[in-house]
Amino acid sequence: MWIFALILAWPMLEIGLFVVVGGGLGLWTTLAWVVLSATLGVGLIRWQGMGALREVRGGGGIVALQPMAHSALIMLSGILLILPGFFTDFLGLVLLLPFVRTALIALLASRVQAHGFARHGQADWVDAEYEEVVPERDKIGGVTRPSKWRED
Repeated sequence: MWIFALILAWPMLEIGLFVVVGGGLGLWTTLAWVVLSATLGVGLIRWQGMGALREVRGGGGIVALQPMAHSALIMLSGILLILPGFFTDFLGLVLLLPFVRTALIALLASRVQAHGFARHGQADWVDAEYEEVVPERDKIGGVTRPSKWRED
């Protein structure tokens, strides 16, 4: 039920802020703010995306989780800045502050449990071999023969 209330309240808050803040700033200043914040958001996403691409191409090995979490939150900040509205812009700008990201990561890390991929037994392993058989190419007298007997 609270999710429905949030979905309903968020746009109402944004519209209210547009009316109040936009009325104080004026039409052109409000439109300029929306365009500039969206441009900043796109720039942040491109910057973080290119950084992640360089990290992958560089073969940096196992990437530490905290820098990845910071990058993800900066990208979320960019998305919030792209969305039109003063409240989303406020949240996006707050997420750009390093101490806010660090506190949010610590809060989320205390609620998340990481599980490894270690297997505790051999019961779920299947040892098998396969062989590709192409029916039309591998027939001799109506009988399909394995591809390793094929004479090329």
